[in-house]
Amino acid sequence: MNIHTTPTTGVTPDCPTVPAIVVDDVTVHYGQVLALDRAGISLAPGRICGLVGMNGSGKSTLFKTIMGMIEPDRGTVAINGDSTATARRSGILGYVPQSEDVDWDFPLSVREVVMMGRYGHMGPLRMKRRADREAVDEALERVELTEYADRQIGQLSGGQKKRAFVARGIAQGAMVLLLDEPFAGVDKRSEATITRLLRELAADGATVLVSTHDLHALPALADEAILLMRKVLLHGSTEEVLRPENLALAFGLDVMNRTEAS
Repeated sequence: MNIHTTPTTGVTPDCPTVPAIVVDDVTVHYGQVLALDRAGISLAPGRICGLVGMNGSGKSTLFKTIMGMIEPDRGTVAINGDSTATARRSGILGYVPQSEDVDWDFPLSVREVVMMGRYGHMGPLRMKRRADREAVDEALERVELTEYADRQIGQLSGGQKKRAFVARGIAQGAMVLLLDEPFAGVDKRSEATITRLLRELAADGATVLVSTHDLHALPALADEAILLMRKVLLHGSTEEVLRPENLALAFGLDVMNRTEAS
């Protein structure tokens, strides 16, 4: 069953807006394995969208395709009307990876990780300017990690690590931010801090796409949601996507039964 609806964006015909993210007819294979099947999404600026699906549904593949880390077999991706390469060079596209995708033993401090977000603003020699240091300090303060700035990144808790990478995106000035399972293994304080920050960024015009298994936290975070099972099954309001009968399209009847029992 294939359902697709378009969420309300608040854009009127008299005030057109270029979508922040457009994924058009994207298909990706890993060898003979189909990871994405003609997936298509369009997200407006200033929105937070949850990406929901089972393990193996293609969420991480979709993120890596949007980031330009994977070349699709077919289809295109545009960020603010430009290519992903242009978006990455300009610094408007940011990415918070899953924890297992990061080498936590690498000898970098939290401040150095956040400073990476400023590389696009520096010259080829990456000479740090006052503006770079101030942007990093402000980002660390917003994620409540100032006191951990000089600590090796691997020494942080799971929630603190996630906040550090959100700080990198803030320091970068990213206006399109992708977060892959940001709430996995984090404490309640970090979850609340990340949620607050993402809402603030969206209010300032940023577009946020969040992959998550935490369906209970999604209504407080996301304006809309996408249900993915290699293809987009449903794209609509968070309330609509989280209805048991819709979740059953991707997760099976067991999810419907558990939801009705809770």
